Parts: sequence; structure tokens; C-alpha cells
Amino acid sequence: MKTIALFLLACAPFGAGAADLANGQRLFALRCASCHAVGPSARAGFGPQLNALNGRRAGSTPDFRYSPAMAKSGIVWNDKTLAAFLDSPGGLVPGTKMRFWGMSDAKQVGDLLAYLRSIPAAPAR
Repeated sequence: MKTIALFLLACAPFGAGAADLANGQRLFALRCASCHAVGPSARAGFGPQLNALNGRRAGSTPDFRYSPAMAKSGIVWNDKTLAAFLDSPGGLVPGTKMRFWGMSDAKQVGDLLAYLRSIPAAPAR
């Protein structure tokens, strides 16, 4: 976790340009898309949709049934909280429904977070 946080702090002055968006998109497709959706038609499935995730309060999308632990966590998603969650979902939110072994490679986490930051909110339906 410290390695990921240090990586994100080191990349912060350079913004998303320091990360590889194409690799982040590839990682999303490989590791996240089986449960989560992004884009204009994104809806909750096995997991919540992840459009405009940064700045969103955890457990707040109305179309997904979150665990009580996530709904009560008080977390607001940003690079720091997302990196901690990706490293160990159950470590950050004990009792979460997310079943993910974790991602601790700092470069991959940075690329994935850059990709997630690039996804705007879906248009209103």
C-alpha cells in the first residue's frame, strides 16, 4: 500500500499524462469489466457502474445494492482511497461484497486510476 501511495504522489504533478491510459483501459477490460461497466450505457451488474467515480461517495449509486459495510463506510472515492481499495478491498472496507484478490503493482494501479478518471458521467436518461 505504501508503494502505491508513493507512486501516486510521485505522479501527481504530471497528471494523467504520466500514466498509460491505453494500458489502464486494457487492465479495466481484463480485471474489472466482468463485474463493472463504464460508458454511456453503463448500468449496475454484478458490481456498480464506475462512470465519474472520482469524488463519488461509496455506496451511493441507486441502481446497485451495496453491502451495509460499503454503504456506511463514508468513503469518497479519489486516487488514494481507490488505490487502497484496489490493493485490499476487504482491508479498506471489511464486509464489502467485492470479491477481488487485489492489485498491488503501482504502475498498473496508476494506469487504471488514470483510465477511470478519464470516464465522464453518463448522460441523464
